[in-house]
Order: sequence, then C-alpha cells, then structure tokens
Amino acid sequence: MATLKTRHLGKILVDRNVISAEELQEALIAQRGTSLRLGQLLTKKGMATEEDILACLAEQYNISFEPRLDFDDPDQLFAAIPVQFMKNNKIMPFKKKGDTILVGIADVLNIQPLDDLKMLFPQYDFEAILTTEEEILRIITTHFNILKAESTDDVIEDLEESDFEILTSTIAETVDIMDMANEAPIIRLVNTAIKQAVMDRASDIHIEPYEKELVIRFRIDGILYNMYTPPKKYQGAIMSRIKIMANLNIAENRLPQDGRIQLKIAGKDIDIRVSTFPTYYGERIVLRILNKSDMSFDLSAIGFDESTLKNFNDLIKKTYGIVLVTGPTGSGKSTTLYSVLSKLKSEDVNILTVEDPIEYQIPGIGQMQVKPGINLTFANGLRSILRQDPDIVMVGEIRDLETAEIAVQAALTGHRVFSTLHTNDAASGITRLIDMGIEPFLITSSVNAYLAQRLVRKICPACKESYKPPSKLLSELGIKHSQLKNGKLFRGKGCDECMNTGYSGRIGIFELLILTPGVRKLIMSHSEAPIITEHAIRDEDMNTLLKDGLKKAIQGITTVEEVLRVS
Repeated sequence: MATLKTRHLGKILVDRNVISAEELQEALIAQRGTSLRLGQLLTKKGMATEEDILACLAEQYNISFEPRLDFDDPDQLFAAIPVQFMKNNKIMPFKKKGDTILVGIADVLNIQPLDDLKMLFPQYDFEAILTTEEEILRIITTHFNILKAESTDDVIEDLEESDFEILTSTIAETVDIMDMANEAPIIRLVNTAIKQAVMDRASDIHIEPYEKELVIRFRIDGILYNMYTPPKKYQGAIMSRIKIMANLNIAENRLPQDGRIQLKIAGKDIDIRVSTFPTYYGERIVLRILNKSDMSFDLSAIGFDESTLKNFNDLIKKTYGIVLVTGPTGSGKSTTLYSVLSKLKSEDVNILTVEDPIEYQIPGIGQMQVKPGINLTFANGLRSILRQDPDIVMVGEIRDLETAEIAVQAALTGHRVFSTLHTNDAASGITRLIDMGIEPFLITSSVNAYLAQRLVRKICPACKESYKPPSKLLSELGIKHSQLKNGKLFRGKGCDECMNTGYSGRIGIFELLILTPGVRKLIMSHSEAPIITEHAIRDEDMNTLLKDGLKKAIQGITTVEEVLRVS
C-alpha cells in the first residue's frame, strides 16, 4: 500500500466540492457516538456517492481508483484463489502486468487479505486498485464463479451418465418423489439453473412440460430464449424440488399455487416468486426473479427525457389527485411507481400501499399484501388504508369499479393516489375508467395525469455499430435526415456479451397525458380516446410512445425495430 497523505478525507471531499464545509461539520457531529467511518456516514445520508468517497480515499492514500475493472486471467492464474475468501474480504486480483498483479480492493484499511495473496503468489509484486464492492462482486460472479462452477448442461450430462440412475426406472416402483427431489443431482440442477438465470440477467425462468420433452426457458430483456431441455424423466423431481424450496404442497398438482424463494447468490439478495399452473402434460412453473441488490428506484434513470421528467415530477408533488400508470404486463409500471414512492418518501409523510404481490420492500413505507382468500381485496385494503391517516396511497392496480370509486374519493378528499391500469396508451385509461362506471366529471375532478409506458431493449455497447437507414424507412417513420447523427442510426451486431442478440438491458419509453383544461373539456363531452390523443399531440405537445421511442433510436439508445415492436 502507498504512504498515507497528510490531508484528511473531509478536507479532500470539501476541496473536490463533493460536500460543503458546513455539511462536513454536520457529518462529523453526527458521526460521534457511532462506529461508522466518515465515508460510510456520508453515503448512508445520501450526501455523497460511494464513487465520490472512494475517489477521495484513493487521493488520500495515493492509490488509483477505477470504478470499472478489466478482468484478464491468463492461463487461469487466479483459479486457485478461494471464491469465498474474495467475497468475504472484498478483494480480487484481476490482471497481471509483467511481474505485477493488479488487485481490486474495496477497503483501503483492510490490508491483511492483500498480505495473504502475497503468500499465495510470492514471485509477484502487487498493486492495489481501489474500486466498489459492486464491481468486485461483478467480476467474481462473471469470471471466478464460471471458472469454478459447473454449467447446467454439465449437471444434465452428469445426470444422464451415472449418478442418478434411480430415475431411469418407473417412479412409482422405485422411489418416493419427495426423496427424488432431495437427491443431490436434482438439487444441483435446480440451483445451477437459477444461478445461471441470475448471471444472464433473466427476469423469469419458465419450466414447461410437453408430451415428449421438458423445456427450460429464460426471459432476458423481455424476450424468451430456449436454454435447456432436461430429459423428460426428471420432470417430476425438478417440479417437486422447486415446490419444496417455495414451501408449496408437493402433493397438489391439480390447482395453481403461488410461493416464494429467498436466496443469496454472489452476495446479492434474490427474491423469487414461484407460480405453478397445471396443464395436460404436467405442471408448468414460472419463477419471477427479483434482484433486490441491483434494483435502483430512480426516476431520472428509467428513461424519461428532460421535459417529461420535469412535468412528471411536478405532477407527483401535487398535494392531491390521482396519477395512473398504464401499460401491459411487464412494461415497468411497478418500477415507475416504486421510483415515485422512493422520491416522495420522507419523515413528514405517511405512505401506505396495497399490492398484489409486494415485489420490493421499501423501508419507511407501509405495504399491504392483497389476500383474496380472506377477502382482503384491493377495495377492502384501500378502504382500510384511508382510516390510517395516509398522505400518499399507492394501489397496485385498479381492477374494478369499487376500487376505482374509493381511489377517486380518496383523491377528492385530499390524498395523493398512484395506481396502474392495463391499457394500450394514455388516453385509453380515460375510457377504461368510464367503462368501469366512473362518471366523466369525477375523472376530470380527481385525475391529474395518465402515464403510458413500455420497455425497449437497449443496444449492446460492446457491439454497437452505426448504419445508414433506407430513405423509405425514414419517410415512413417521419424522421428527417437532419435529425440523425451523420445521417446514421445504430444497432448491435451481436456478440458474446449480449448472447448475439445485439441488445443488453432495457429502458422505458413514455407518453404523459396531463389533464389540462382542454383535455378535461373533451372528457366531459365524452370524446373517444383517439380524439383526446390527437388534441394532446396537437395542442399540448404530448410525446407519444412512438415519438419518444424514435428519439431514443436517433440518440443510439435503442433501435427503430425495437421501438416498432413495442409501440
């Protein structure tokens, strides 16, 4: 390690304009009586980011700081290092330069693990590089675990060879299915499949039985991909293993069931919602993967352009009224609502929700789970919430007239209400409420805005390339050559980083319909949704889903084809 500089961390933070001198004094006072370091306290209070703190620590200790590390393991030099040692100590060798090994560390004061590595590689010098804990875990997950862990295909191949021969006989004649589900090879197969799904950024795992095969598919960035086809004879054991993990009834295969699995993979907390569905060839199971560690509820990071974000922020700060987020299943509505609640959360407001299901727990917010079996519906839950003196209410979905009526009354009596509707665009949300039975005058009095949204896949940065689109396509989309960067659009060629799809990750496209006096007048005159949309585009300068998507395509964030697919 390098020699410690004389300047204190607090002075470096002030000199770099990360915090003010007043904020430093406030933090130092708050630090008294706690075991937190100054950087930890500032990060916890939201006064500085982890990267801000690490960059200043790197200056203080005269070492390099790199938020992103380029892993390079020639001849698997680091394969002998225990993965748990690296995870526990947040330390990770990532590159060899001549006789020097570069080591990523997340704590400049924890030098003992570095000395341990020197004992393992006595012939090398070491250079410490400061980085984030998240980056160290990313490298461990994507490289070290791959070197040391078997793939799902390997497990299936092992099953086929010898170590689970008991399944080759008729199940009823040989072994109870409960015993089969607890056999080591089946446990390995299920665990490895889940781990692979997390590493591949899958949102769902589909396990689908057919007449002669069992298919496992991953949904990645909204698209389903066939991943594995375990032999049909393992179907019962795999299904039972998942049911055991989710605390479901393994003897019940005639009725749908719902459960939950909580795991920790590569230091990340993973919550898995399990749903079973009986079919002719056996139960289908879908596992919805919720990666709590990687989820960030930040309105500015989900895809809003500057103008729409400003308007939306103004709307959610209004002291009463309803904001409805619309779109099909899987369009990111819940993420948007959680981002809204995270932004509005503070000590002086009471936020309560009623959800089905609760996808993420947010500290400081009271969240209620709908339970139809005991008549705890959205309507009954919302009715109870209003007796809890809330300032802000979030209803997972408005599905019926009763829930809609209570939400309207809540808005009219001074509450901020956020909820979702399943409609194709923003204006259709108006006709949806009218179809439910809500009078137009109540909509104009209680609803502030409708936000329609979709998720589009982002172009993979590793294989992104530009191309000159045909003039006919631009003409059909209403795009002028002058709007393009050097007359070109962008796409992904496909590479190993993105499974040769050309896409990696997703971002939102939005259509914000604000209920202006002009829109309210059209609602009162019972105008159809297309007429309201046309007015909003012409007179209110509303961005449509297509227009917002094409802007992102022009900016090189996504492709024209992807925008047309979802809008």
